[in-house]
Parts: sequence; C-alpha cells; structure tokens
Amino acid sequence: MGRKKKIKKGSNKVKINKTKKTKAKVVFDQTSRHITYKSKSFKGNEIKIKKITKQPTEKKIYNIKDYVVYPKHGVGKIISIDKAKIGNIEITFYKVYIEKEKLTLSIPLNQQSHLRYVSSINQINKAISILKSKPKIKRTMWSRRAQEYEQKINSGKIYELAEVVKDLNKKSDVIAEQSYSERQLFEKAYERLKSELEVVLGEKAKIKMDKALNRIESPVKIKAPESENNAPLD
Repeated sequence: MGRKKKIKKGSNKVKINKTKKTKAKVVFDQTSRHITYKSKSFKGNEIKIKKITKQPTEKKIYNIKDYVVYPKHGVGKIISIDKAKIGNIEITFYKVYIEKEKLTLSIPLNQQSHLRYVSSINQINKAISILKSKPKIKRTMWSRRAQEYEQKINSGKIYELAEVVKDLNKKSDVIAEQSYSERQLFEKAYERLKSELEVVLGEKAKIKMDKALNRIESPVKIKAPESENNAPLD
C-alpha cells in the first residue's frame, strides 16, 4: 500500500511540472503576441507618415513676370517661383506682388487653381459694355446687398466686378450722394477693375471706364484774371 501511494505522489509531481510548463508557454505566447501587435501598429503609423510627406505635384501653369488675378486681392505680378521645407514636406510656391496693396503673397502650386490670367481684350470690352448698361435697382436691405457686393468683388470674376461698379455708380464724385459704406464698396470695386484694365489698356483704362459710366468730375472753379476795368478804385 505504501508503494502505491508513492507512485501516486510521483505521478502528481509530474502533472504539476507539466502544468507549470504549459502556463509558462502560454504566458510567453501572450507576451510575444502583444509585442508583435505593437510592432505591426508602429509600422502602420510609419507608412501613413510617408504618405503625408508625398505631396501631389502639379505642373507650373504660370511663369515669372506673368500678371495674374488673385480673387481676394486683385491683380498681381509673379516675381519668383521658390521652394521651401515645412517639416519634411517640400513645397513649391509662387511669390505674387500686389502693387495696389504693397503686399507679397506666397501661393503653393497645389493652390494655383485660385489664380487666373488677366482678362483678354474681348473680355475687357464685354466688361465695359456691362458698365454702360442700366444699374439694377434692388429694394432689399442694404446690409444684405452689401454682403452680395462684397462676395462679387472677392469672386475674382471680371463681369461680376463690373456689375458692382455699375450698380453703385452715382455718376459723380459728390460724397453727399453716397453713404460711407456704399462709397467704400464702390471705390474697392472700381480700383480693382481699373487695375486689371490697366494691364491691357494702360492709361486709357480710367478714361474708358469713366466714359462708360458717364462719370462727371466735380468742376474746379478758376478765378478769372482781373481786368483793368474791374480793377478796384483807389
């Protein structure tokens, strides 16, 4: 009987050793799986970062010394095409000088769709014909109309710009005929349209615009020279 008990104890010891080994394996497997999972996720993040650094390249549409129109600022001239690194990303961009505002803009190549060439002579003639047409009279609130005019001015479209100039034109330079906000919007649209026309027409741009708008400059009073007959008596 004593021998049988010893055998049972021995068999129990073997079973215990086996269970310890299997547990150790399980623990080892779990830790290894956990590590391999982390390494896979880390590699995945690295691939995503590489995708971000690869910016879509576009062909240059414009060249140095080209005149272009940027919607929010008007006519500008491309003075250079430069490259710069932001982090690990290399960006090519145009440097556009806006003479009227004494401002230099940096516009990336992948945003060059916002730019456009200066209008052709046919487009300019059509814009002048819009200036000659009758202004649209709107009875909506001024705040709403002002917002619409501002959107048209910043659209960068020459025909919409001409419409704003036509609608806000008062045919004279008399300040009393316009409110302050009306005059501000008119001058902004007028100068922006004139700057584009000047690239093609030169000094004739203002003359053609004023003629189309029937604008009359405020007369300047000139004193007549005193004749001998009108001379004051001593």
